[in-house]
Amino acid sequence: MYNLLLRLRERAWAGYSIAICTCLLALAIRLAIGHLVSAPFFTFVPAIILSTLAGGFGPGLLCSFLTAALVAHFLPPLASYGIHWPSQRMMTLLFLVAAGLIVTLTELSMRASIRFARATEQLHTANEALEARIAARTAELMETEQQLRQARKMEALGHLCGGIAHDFSNLLTGITGSLDVLQLRLLEGRLDNLDRHITAARDAASRATRLTQRLLDFSRNHPLEPHVTDINFLITGMEELIAQAIGPGVVRRLELVPDMHTTLVDPNQLEHALLNLCINASDAMPQGGTLTIATENVTLSTPHATALNLPPGDYVTLSVADTGTGMTPDVLARAFHPFFTTKPAGKGTGLGLSMLYGFARQSGGHVDIHSNPGDGTTVTLYLPRHDGAAKTLPGTDSAWPPPRNCQARGCILIADDEASIRDLVAEVLRDQGYTVEQAADAHSALDLLLNGTPVNLLITDLRLPGMSGQELAAAARAMRPCLRVLFMTGYAERAAIPFQDTRILAKPFSMATLPPLVAEMLSTPVLGENPAAL
Repeated sequence: MYNLLLRLRERAWAGYSIAICTCLLALAIRLAIGHLVSAPFFTFVPAIILSTLAGGFGPGLLCSFLTAALVAHFLPPLASYGIHWPSQRMMTLLFLVAAGLIVTLTELSMRASIRFARATEQLHTANEALEARIAARTAELMETEQQLRQARKMEALGHLCGGIAHDFSNLLTGITGSLDVLQLRLLEGRLDNLDRHITAARDAASRATRLTQRLLDFSRNHPLEPHVTDINFLITGMEELIAQAIGPGVVRRLELVPDMHTTLVDPNQLEHALLNLCINASDAMPQGGTLTIATENVTLSTPHATALNLPPGDYVTLSVADTGTGMTPDVLARAFHPFFTTKPAGKGTGLGLSMLYGFARQSGGHVDIHSNPGDGTTVTLYLPRHDGAAKTLPGTDSAWPPPRNCQARGCILIADDEASIRDLVAEVLRDQGYTVEQAADAHSALDLLLNGTPVNLLITDLRLPGMSGQELAAAARAMRPCLRVLFMTGYAERAAIPFQDTRILAKPFSMATLPPLVAEMLSTPVLGENPAAL
């Protein structure tokens, strides 16, 4: 109704037309009533109000004067109703004064409503603009936080580079040394105890695989993904990284309670937090010292929980303690402030503890610091207990040699620019009974498919010269929709895979895992394939 009145006010002729029509309608009603009511003007008051609402002052005044004229012309004089005072002329004058007041008050009310509606609309528009700016700012802050978190990871990785290079040199020495001894024994015809050197090489390779996977997981940039986590298991899995980060001058000690409760947390971010705490502790002990990593199950009572701004209940704690220089009270009071650091320029961002605090609060926990000058520092992370099965990392070792698949049949195309990997995979699969074709790049693989080679499975690296593994798979599937695809990759960030029924094998992998995976893929029908054809 209100919007209709506004549209009528935009058309001047509409208001005057309504004034005339409502006046005539009011007259008709008044004539129909006749002598039942002595007041001659009462049916015209609604017409005056409506005319003013629809058109403003002009139509309202027109309706008032038209009413006076119609009453004087069509209605009987007041004396016929037994009214002798005031006179007819005085009654008309009083009506016009009252009608003028009605028109004025109605118009003022209408204009106030219009101003209020416009102010409300402007406020709504301003609110929408403000919400859009807040949303954009929030997204920008989240992106900045993610970039800062990644920057902290890269800073931590910088501490690791030297130690990891040394560690990998030792591992490679163990692998190449075992292979050299094997080659020498074979040349001399000495075949006894060869398995000991093979086992030593495989153990060193497995350690390198685990270390590489930890580094890739640590450097990967991804949003918070909480999982049920066993903190003890996470700490023991990071021992090698921590050892490389803190250097040989710091003694590392673990005090992990048995039967540790699990917690719901992002394990990658917790690893990041733990490694940065260890690096901070190491920096606080330039002359060496002891770094203690401890875990504990605790139950916070109401007073203790209130002091930590946490609800009472069961929690798990992870603490990192050092015997370093400690912090003065003023430094301790600003420890969680963003960009506050006591390290020299270029040595720290001042974001480590502030981001740790944000991560703890996001996870429903808290961070507490105890420190005194000369007595070291203890940082304790509280995380709420969450019962459930902890997510564990899959193992990399498999039984060797793999059992031979007596039913193995089919042709497999291997596309990889690394000849040693291509040859190894081909030899393992040929030993299983498969027919194997090899290609050093995507174009060679496509040529084999175009020539009609009956390929059942494509095994391709994600990174190939000239054309990526995804592009190769898409082109191959365009030619053969039922072709199975197995991707191999050694990168932390896995690009988008074009098909849902493909599989990914992360490098480095044990050759023992390949035959069962290939057999499973070849025995599983893909979309659009007749299962009877398998």
